[in-house]
Amino acid sequence: MKRILTLLVVICSVTAFSQTVTFLNETTLQPIENVMVEADERTYFTDVNGQLELALIVDKQVTISHPDFQPMVTTFMSSGLLDKSSIIYLKQQAFSMEEVIISANRFAEKRKDVAQQVAVINSNELNHVNQSSTADVMSNQGNVFVQKSQLGGGSPIIRGFETNKVLMVVDGVRMNNAIYRGGHLQNIVTLDNASFDKVEVLFGAGSVIYGSDALGGVMHFYTKNPVLSNSDKLLVKANAFTRYQSAANGYTGHVDVSVGKRRFGSLTSFTYSKFDDLRQGANRNPFYPSFGARTFYAERINGIDSMMINKDTNLQVGSGYTQYDVMQKLLFKQSDKIQHSLNFQYSTSSDVPRYDRLTHTSGSNPKFAEWYYGPQKRLLGAYNLTLKNRNLVYDQLRVTAAYQNIEESRIDRRFKKVERNHRIEKLDILSLNIDAEKLIGKQEFRYGAEFVNNTVNSTAYVEDIDANTTAPLDTRYPDGGSSMRSIAVYATHTWEISDKLIMNDGIRLSNVMLEAKFNDKTYFPFPFNKVTQNNTALNGNLGLIYLPGCDFRFTILGSTGFRAPNVDDLSKVFESVQGNVIVPNPDLKPEYTYNAEIGIAKTFNKKLTLSVNGYYTLLKNAITVQPSTFNGSDSIVYDGQLSQVTTTKNASEAYIYGLEAGLRGNITDQLSIVSTINYTYGRIKTDTTDYPLDHIPPVFGKTGLNLNVLKFRSEVFVQYSGWKHLKNYNLVGEDNIAYATPQGMPAWFTLNARIGYQFNKYVSLQVACENILDMNYRQFASNISAPGRNFIVTLRGSF
Repeated sequence: MKRILTLLVVICSVTAFSQTVTFLNETTLQPIENVMVEADERTYFTDVNGQLELALIVDKQVTISHPDFQPMVTTFMSSGLLDKSSIIYLKQQAFSMEEVIISANRFAEKRKDVAQQVAVINSNELNHVNQSSTADVMSNQGNVFVQKSQLGGGSPIIRGFETNKVLMVVDGVRMNNAIYRGGHLQNIVTLDNASFDKVEVLFGAGSVIYGSDALGGVMHFYTKNPVLSNSDKLLVKANAFTRYQSAANGYTGHVDVSVGKRRFGSLTSFTYSKFDDLRQGANRNPFYPSFGARTFYAERINGIDSMMINKDTNLQVGSGYTQYDVMQKLLFKQSDKIQHSLNFQYSTSSDVPRYDRLTHTSGSNPKFAEWYYGPQKRLLGAYNLTLKNRNLVYDQLRVTAAYQNIEESRIDRRFKKVERNHRIEKLDILSLNIDAEKLIGKQEFRYGAEFVNNTVNSTAYVEDIDANTTAPLDTRYPDGGSSMRSIAVYATHTWEISDKLIMNDGIRLSNVMLEAKFNDKTYFPFPFNKVTQNNTALNGNLGLIYLPGCDFRFTILGSTGFRAPNVDDLSKVFESVQGNVIVPNPDLKPEYTYNAEIGIAKTFNKKLTLSVNGYYTLLKNAITVQPSTFNGSDSIVYDGQLSQVTTTKNASEAYIYGLEAGLRGNITDQLSIVSTINYTYGRIKTDTTDYPLDHIPPVFGKTGLNLNVLKFRSEVFVQYSGWKHLKNYNLVGEDNIAYATPQGMPAWFTLNARIGYQFNKYVSLQVACENILDMNYRQFASNISAPGRNFIVTLRGSF
């Protein structure tokens, strides 16, 4: 009898201690990897299934923490374990200084150790905001302003810098290329936000780590990776969703599948989106009752262009498009110290109508019968090698070799004309990044090198749509081809001087070379055949973080940035705004920024953080668009229209200063708040009165409340923008006063709501209503009105 009882006790003990505890997201019911569990001065982490062996922590008080979730303390008692399902639900955390970021120094570190302001949009938040494009994801962030010229685009503005003065990076590879223009840039639309794991936004100059273009900030997009199995069993994970949005009658379908063994993994992602014409809000400002109304559109009927009356003036005819995005990743873990990965991304679209140009008029008729971008194609192929081996030179080394192929085209035809203009740009971009990290005591050293080479091929022709013939046409960029290459080395250093004081510093040396050849000068007899430049820049930063206690955090940061003129700056011929044509200026010099920033943050009850950041940027040799002459004349005929000549020039000095304030965190365990406000002011220094710098947004921000309970999440939020008055417009640059009212761009706000319910660990439903009040408004510098009342319904599955 005693033997039987002893056997039962042993069986019960083995059963109990062979159990696992599973950590799940309370809202989504999905397992949480890398939950840190501390017990008896030992630390354990959950696996890819969110699981941990109970034998390690049973009958011990444990502390549970994860950067994205609220911490907790509990005890797993051995008594009763057989009767309980050992599941721990963790509550999402709205904001944490312990969150791990990568973009600041290209290696993982805690947010609290970085003096520069960084915003993170993690995978949970990406799913929750549930936006149709990456531009809309950034617009929802609260600190990034987004301009739009058409539905298929979006141009982010960070601290008064836009387009080729802010940097986009995907999986460690810079997207900015030799033809990123100084106007409004729509390339962000080629990034599929359904494939993202997270997004990090670095505010302020990032030239020490990223080189040219990173003046206003850096947007670093990290895509999902294959998930490896922690056993010999094949691990398969899949996610899929289908989404409908009413404002553009748009549909999106997405699926991604990860297949992993212990050492080999594969991830395949595919997204398809289709959008019809966008409907704007019906409730207009009473002082501007027809602002943004689409009263006409052009249509070709029986070979004749006709001006059609738009019966529904809120329907922005000529804005719809479709898009396909594919990603394939392969991961091979050769050993615990060596890992290889391949990253393939491809994005293409239908023709994307340039909505703003389609609204232009010439006399009483439309100016254009057609104006659209051809399929926007982006191809990325990258190989990444990661080495982890503590030695004298590095603890971790990462090598990324990448190839990008970009194709852009612009097609336009004047109303009742048979000549259709085609201008095509193709780019081949090779890059190599080598980054290393070495930790010595309380000091972290990171250093590396970068090489990037851009080759630009620009062609053009005019097509007679009746005769079906073609003829030569002036190209957008030099027809003899252009090249731009850069090489750089950098080093950064983080020193935890004490528990209260942390120092960040860094330095970078960059060299940028450019060559552009003009072969055929039939259309524009430039006094030069070739443009060459060779620019070298030395950049640095120094930041201090002071943690005096009582949950206060003070930061002070000084930095420099630079941007070398690219092919677009130096050699483009193009109508930038209606009636203005830009001509090349081979004498452009690099622009430099000198930046100072100070910040203060206070955390209340370890849950709610109030922060304020103030900054000042001085621009030297600021590249701006200014009136000019060509062959002694201030106007030339371009594309059949007499246009004022402008060119890019270096202004002597310009300055930008601003303030960013935020309140983020949990009011209770279930209720959280995120509130931001941003103010920016910029001017070009002149001999008399300082003149407005273009790309400066009005005051803007976002305030929202989130409720998170078991299986359910909801949010109510307001987005808003102040007036951009006429006196603050740059009338020569890219502020697009022609698309605003005579007094400027009116202030606006929208009321929005989202809810999501997780039926089980496999299926969830999301419903949102954006712009509930159906307000009619337009973002500053945009000539497409924002969506009106927009219902979004999404069905998700995870397996």
